[in-house]
Amino acid sequence: MLSHESQLSNACLHIDAFFVIRDVDHMTFLHTADWQMGKPFARIEDEQKRAIVRQERIQVLSRIGVHAQEQRAEFILVAGDLFDSPSPDKATVSATCAAIGALKVPVYAIPGNHDHGGPGSVWEQPFFIHERQALAPNLTLLLQAQALELDSAVLLPCPLLHQHETGDTTAWLRSTDFSAFGTKTRIVIAHGTVQDFGPTGDDENEPSIANYLDLARLPMEELDYIALGDWHGMKQINAKSWYSGTPEPDRFPRGAGNLPGQILAVTVERSQNPQVIPLSTGRLRWHEMKHTLSEEAGLASLEKALTSDLNLGTGLDLLRLTLNGQLGISALTELESLISTWQARLLRLRLHQKISIAPTEEEISALTQRTDAPLIAKVAEQLLTQCRTEGESAEIARSALRQLHATLK
Repeated sequence: MLSHESQLSNACLHIDAFFVIRDVDHMTFLHTADWQMGKPFARIEDEQKRAIVRQERIQVLSRIGVHAQEQRAEFILVAGDLFDSPSPDKATVSATCAAIGALKVPVYAIPGNHDHGGPGSVWEQPFFIHERQALAPNLTLLLQAQALELDSAVLLPCPLLHQHETGDTTAWLRSTDFSAFGTKTRIVIAHGTVQDFGPTGDDENEPSIANYLDLARLPMEELDYIALGDWHGMKQINAKSWYSGTPEPDRFPRGAGNLPGQILAVTVERSQNPQVIPLSTGRLRWHEMKHTLSEEAGLASLEKALTSDLNLGTGLDLLRLTLNGQLGISALTELESLISTWQARLLRLRLHQKISIAPTEEEISALTQRTDAPLIAKVAEQLLTQCRTEGESAEIARSALRQLHATLK
């Protein structure tokens, strides 16, 4: 048993350690955005599969909560588009508020272009107000462009009060007196597109300026982190500005440098560049694949690409598949059967099929060299000739040739 002096010494060490930890000037929070709760995913035709995809948007919040505990995050920032529309249905509102309440840490959110603020928005609707108070008392909506001082930081929200703002919502920061905030870290929360990053209009000389954020005009030396929303992939803009992307992927890949399914753990300290760590939160897997078929390679190459290369079949996969090449009549029928199987297995199969019919020598002989049915042979010859042309008549001929082949089999 430890002596009284030893116990007292150990207690003092624990107290000293506690105050050392508390004396550290930096703090950590989670940055996320573009939850778009209630997104309909109308292009997923199967109702049950559509429900699975929609439910994942709610379930991702539990994974965010795990990261919040592991990172010891003081709060979570949602940089716009918490909901998919300014008027989500009641079931979505209730489920979202319940999931936010389960996070056990404060959550601060601004409206984005999908759930913009202003008269009639979800934030003013009595049902949302009731559910937030009952289920998510840890949720604070930042609906005005004014600083919110916390114990550990100052939040500088730039909310969207209209779907398309023609002015820069960060403009108010240019004239802000930052000396009033002392040594607290300053965190901007904004939703929109930034210079040389957002989409442009049809005329390259007239870029779209809706929800444009001019970060170059901000007093960066007075700011410690800029949490951005709107772009659905994680992206760093400069040393202090990041898009977190959507925490659960909601679309097919859009090229390199666009990584969805992430949130950001951000550690900030006044007058220092932030430390940003991406954390994976997505479960749904959105794939894209292009594959060329030929009679020689057969369908085995496609089957291998789907099962081995992409490892599909987990029940959480969506695939945009582009098929090119040529197949014989029988092989094309087998392809359709294979496609039907994968449509059943996947949450969604978006197919772009550019396969032309190229009957094998055996198939041509079976159609054109029928001494028992010279009329059928003559029709087959004509259809084969038409198949080699282009346009609608060629498509009709290919369809007719397949039907004739199937009938004869």
